[in-house]
Amino acid sequence: MKRIQYSIKIDAPASKVFNTMLGLEKIETYNQWTSVFNASSTYEGEWSKGSKMYFIGFGEDGERRGMISEIAEYIPNRFVSIRHYGMVKGETEITEGPEVEKWAGGLENYTLEEKEGVTTVIVDIDITEEYMDYFNENWPKSLEKLKEISEN
Repeated sequence: MKRIQYSIKIDAPASKVFNTMLGLEKIETYNQWTSVFNASSTYEGEWSKGSKMYFIGFGEDGERRGMISEIAEYIPNRFVSIRHYGMVKGETEITEGPEVEKWAGGLENYTLEEKEGVTTVIVDIDITEEYMDYFNENWPKSLEKLKEISEN
């Protein structure tokens, strides 16, 4: 895996960006900015250190799919680390085997730094080479959407 980084400056306090990004007050705000990756993107679980999370959506075939993850670290308004360790296909959880081994243990880290009311969101993510082009195309779009939602 390779670690890549994306960032964006958002004209809003870190607390607002954090709440919007994670959908803490309304899950719809999370769903909106992550819809760039999958139109039905959402999560199931709780944003707290050590908790299990499902980041899911529906495939073109209508089947529920996504990632099984753990919140590795959670510091409100400042930092969230997500460790991915499995996948969901329908109602089946897959936590071992060749599909998972390529990226299991990969981290997705979000750092928020506020200065004078402007928040910089920094995303560090571990990815496999096969998804490099996809993420390089879609992460900037998703962060632009997060900016738009957070600034409204």
